[in-house]
Amino acid sequence: MRFRLRAGFAALLVAMTLGSMTAAPVAAVTGGDADGNRHPNVGLILFYSPDGRFRCSATLVTPTVLLTAAHCTVDTVGKTLVDFRSVVALAPPTGYPVAENPTSGYTRAEIEAAGFLSGTAYAHPDYSDFTDLNNWNDVGVIVLDRPITNIEPAALAPLNYLDAYAQPVLSKTLFTSVGYGTEVRKPESGPQKPTPESYPLIRRYAVQPGQKLTSQILQLNGNVNDNRGTGGTCFGDSGGPTFLNGYVVTVTSYSYTQNCRYLGGYQRVDIQVVQDWLATFGVLPAA
Repeated sequence: MRFRLRAGFAALLVAMTLGSMTAAPVAAVTGGDADGNRHPNVGLILFYSPDGRFRCSATLVTPTVLLTAAHCTVDTVGKTLVDFRSVVALAPPTGYPVAENPTSGYTRAEIEAAGFLSGTAYAHPDYSDFTDLNNWNDVGVIVLDRPITNIEPAALAPLNYLDAYAQPVLSKTLFTSVGYGTEVRKPESGPQKPTPESYPLIRRYAVQPGQKLTSQILQLNGNVNDNRGTGGTCFGDSGGPTFLNGYVVTVTSYSYTQNCRYLGGYQRVDIQVVQDWLATFGVLPAA
């Protein structure tokens, strides 16, 4: 089956108020390193929408709730598949099941019969669908049908945690982003222009310096040539976490370029409008 990476709609370019650039929802770590078992609470999510089947990344934050992006949950049909394997596939196929009825999406029975976890997607009710930077709210959750007992949930950052990292501290602070997105590299054959490559499909992490902080968004520098970091996020990393001091502080939201080698935008999860909504699912910030 042909995958479309949820965080990389080439056609969905959103004009930003941060300048004259454009942004697109993003999905995978480019550059960076294989994650191994560094972040076992970060998983891949797979789901159907009216436009097809997509994948994103997500973080276990309670035994029954994963944190992700609203654009990875807002139009889900049926159930969402969850997979915490660090290495999914070095080459196609992935082994993921295909829904018997794609128009209604996965059923719990289909997902569990294939050996994966099943859950229900919810998007923040005030998600702006990339139209209002001041009310971005690109956050969603997957509520699992069965609790997970063998993975330690990640800790959500305390309220307004990132406010202490505004400039000039921000540019000196290194953040760690994790996800299952595509890696941008030169292909093995053909034109040697760096291109997003879907395989190997593995969990990766990248270290990124801070660039800008707003009331809703953290921007990070994902340039692989920046000697302060190791890469950035790309197609497929959407919804994946960014960690600082052991806390989840953001979820991956958008990218400024189609080759994922510049700035990335990350939805803050330490703000009141997000944490009030997460609390309705039993997700509370660290004390």
